[in-house]
Amino acid sequence: MNPAPHPTPNFNRLARPYRWMEFLSFGPWLALTRRTFLDQLTRSRHALVLGDGDGRFTARLLQMNPAVQVVAVDASAAMLQLLTRRSRPHTARLRTVIADVRLADIHLADVRRADIRDWNLAESPPRDLIATHFFLDCLTTEEVQSLAVRVRALCAPDALWVVSDFAVPLGWFGRLIARPLVAFLYWAFARLTGLAIRRLPDHAAALRQAGFTRIDRRSRLGGLLVAELWTVRDASTSTLPGQAALLP
Repeated sequence: MNPAPHPTPNFNRLARPYRWMEFLSFGPWLALTRRTFLDQLTRSRHALVLGDGDGRFTARLLQMNPAVQVVAVDASAAMLQLLTRRSRPHTARLRTVIADVRLADIHLADVRRADIRDWNLAESPPRDLIATHFFLDCLTTEEVQSLAVRVRALCAPDALWVVSDFAVPLGWFGRLIARPLVAFLYWAFARLTGLAIRRLPDHAAALRQAGFTRIDRRSRLGGLLVAELWTVRDASTSTLPGQAALLP
């Protein structure tokens, strides 16, 4: 039996000040981390962007890649409004999805509603790009595993998954700086949004188990921020030794 999902946090109140909150706390480093692999994504044609917040990555992707079609998913209708506004004049290649069934009072054009943890992601054609920037840290490891298996079923054979996230590196910096800072961020977002998660998921193990292989990894701020590029590998090797295959 799958554990009950945590309630979907509400990021609407952070939509407008989020960019300045981010800059005041981390300067340009989160934005730079999101853009780490942008120049390697120009051949993508069908992208699924999960939790891009106010849409700075999506807007840049649409600008740099004039052939890509993007489905952007977020739990916040306010964030999606900013994403759509920031993506002009490329919105003809953009479709948005609200990932929160509780937002019944929000009405936006071309938007469907679902919870990303339960959404069947039945999209076609196959996705050749998945992007999750500072999104997987809002899920548990089990939720990342479930999501990764579902996403894997949608992927084209040469699909790429770009991940940006926080990390706790080994050594004194991880123990004395990174770990307390990450704990503080979870505490702050719990009070601002209702986020119930309290620790970083092991997204790398989850992606490997679902059939993805990491092909590049870059770190910033002593390893506190990481950008990773993953790709699909043969599904026959998607299960780790001694572990049963994950079910969608």
